[in-house]
Amino acid sequence: MAAVFRRRVRPVVPAAVPALDPYDIAHLAGGPRRVAETALTGLRDRGLVRVLGSRVRAVPDEAGAPAGPAGHPVEEALIALCPRGRGLAAVLAGVAKDPVTDKIGDRLVSYGLLTRRHGLTRAGRRHLEFARREGTLPAHVFDGPAALPDARFRATVTAATLPSGLGKTLLRMAKALDRDTDSHGHGDSDGGSGGGHSCGGGGGGDY
Repeated sequence: MAAVFRRRVRPVVPAAVPALDPYDIAHLAGGPRRVAETALTGLRDRGLVRVLGSRVRAVPDEAGAPAGPAGHPVEEALIALCPRGRGLAAVLAGVAKDPVTDKIGDRLVSYGLLTRRHGLTRAGRRHLEFARREGTLPAHVFDGPAALPDARFRATVTAATLPSGLGKTLLRMAKALDRDTDSHGHGDSDGGSGGGHSCGGGGGGDY
């Protein structure tokens, strides 16, 4: 009887994945758009940008220079897009297409967490689920604007993704909700501030 030889296949040992930052996790959860939304929320909560209606503007320092150090290239890209105010939809789209955001996606592909078409791999899903279970990042990093606690800001960010007519309707509803809240004696609280880079997620601020 002829001997049957089986080729022994060595398992492929995956390359170690370096620690992921919040914007890596945001990209895994929702792609370039989630990266942009996460940057907007963090900058707003730290007082480095203001969202006024459907526009966003970088907050200058006391000398009138652009807003202070953002702490992450994605945040710096967002601030650079709105030094004097710009439509929120255009700013979010600009950040999503910026080379710094592209680099995040390319890096995640090189780690084996995204496919070349930027779909989640099994390893990517594991890392995303682990980050969620850790509980150190705000819910909006994983779930998008729907998880933002500030109803008016949530509606504003959501409206920026919708066709103009629907977006304007949602903004009007948000303003009506805000007026109703104020009439019951619950005004907005100020947004949080602090050094370093943060994904935000707290209430308050302009919107």
